[in-house]
Amino acid sequence: MKIGELARSAGCPVETVRYYEREGLLAEPARSEGNYRIYDASQVDRLAFIRHCRSLDMTLDEIRRLLRLFDAPDGDLADADAVLDEHIGHVADRITELVSLQHQLRTLRELCRQAVAKGGGVDTLQALTAAVDTDWCPPTGEHRHGSLGRTHR
Repeated sequence: MKIGELARSAGCPVETVRYYEREGLLAEPARSEGNYRIYDASQVDRLAFIRHCRSLDMTLDEIRRLLRLFDAPDGDLADADAVLDEHIGHVADRITELVSLQHQLRTLRELCRQAVAKGGGVDTLQALTAAVDTDWCPPTGEHRHGSLGRTHR
């Protein structure tokens, strides 16, 4: 099948397929005489797996590590377990960050309501925003998850 058919089968744009190829998650496909990319059923399954992992908010590096295990069926499943345990830890960290963000937003909303009740304007809102603690901001580390941390493909 051609790239458009592969993309449709996975429910993603053609550019996403090309991106995964550039990132090494999908192997460079065979080419037709007309230089069209030609894919087979194994690549459909691989793309579906990648898309599923992305829906679980896994990073490309995590997916790459799992795919290496797929490509070496004699590999140790403990390695896959380790990747998934790490990801579960990242999800737990993100939940903590989001709960903190929710608290900060509720605090800001309450401060805004109080300012409005006292007749405050935009300048009051700016002062309140500066007064709100920003501890909820996620750390700037190598590993970021969630829609606040990166673009999804």
